[in-house]
Amino acid sequence: MEVLRIAAFSYNHQGGNPAGVAFCDEMPTEKEMLETAKQVGYSETAFVTKVNDGWRVRYFAPEIEVPFCGHATIASGAALGERFGEGIYKLFINQGEISVSVSKSETGNVIATLRSPRTWSETAPQHYVDKIIREFDLSIEDLDANYPVRFAFAGAKHLILVLKERKKLADMSYSFVRVKDLMQAEGLVTIDLLWAESTWLFHSRNPFPTGGVYEDPATGAAAAAFAGYLRDIHWRGGNRFDILQGEDMGCPSRLSVQFTNQIGESIQVSGETRHISE
Repeated sequence: MEVLRIAAFSYNHQGGNPAGVAFCDEMPTEKEMLETAKQVGYSETAFVTKVNDGWRVRYFAPEIEVPFCGHATIASGAALGERFGEGIYKLFINQGEISVSVSKSETGNVIATLRSPRTWSETAPQHYVDKIIREFDLSIEDLDANYPVRFAFAGAKHLILVLKERKKLADMSYSFVRVKDLMQAEGLVTIDLLWAESTWLFHSRNPFPTGGVYEDPATGAAAAAFAGYLRDIHWRGGNRFDILQGEDMGCPSRLSVQFTNQIGESIQVSGETRHISE
């Protein structure tokens, strides 16, 4: 098994979210994939095998299998593009079929664009929201009323919390164990905390204790889920926006998001990649 280390959604060829990409002749056992993910030590490692006219992909965090991971999909796309050339690659994940396209920028950087699974969102119960925000030392008054709190899905389930102030985002802290338990009770993969700088630029932080990780520096699945959420609440912004993530971790990342007005349709999330020296 060959494991590549690639950062997805890098910003000016820095930062990004590291992912392992393991090319396998046949898919390893779940035990083997979990052990490999622990050894790699990143928030996710993608395991990739050739099948018919596409590629079978499974994603493992150090503690669990994740149904869909955006940054590991981007990293996998970059690895496929480098091996087999620019173009569109069909990927088969646990929930069905998605795709990733690969090209190069004018500066020679590899850019990958995923098309997510279909999206949905629904109102989060107030009693659950109250428990979550208490763990982050937040109150209802800290949340931006223009963005109702909802669960959002684009291959994985997230909770969307949009804050009024950038400082509250920068000051994020929480109890790892208690929040992990609360998230597992609702099947959440991450909590997506955001602040809207404008209608085309958001800042985000993504706690990921369910996967054994305090925080993700770039989360493509959450970005796709957030776009589906914005569409569902009839957001008045445009159909394109960027997310800056990882800034408060010293790991700057940029995710570019594009979507149609068709409810439930897949979301495009793009980003640059870079190889990580071991």
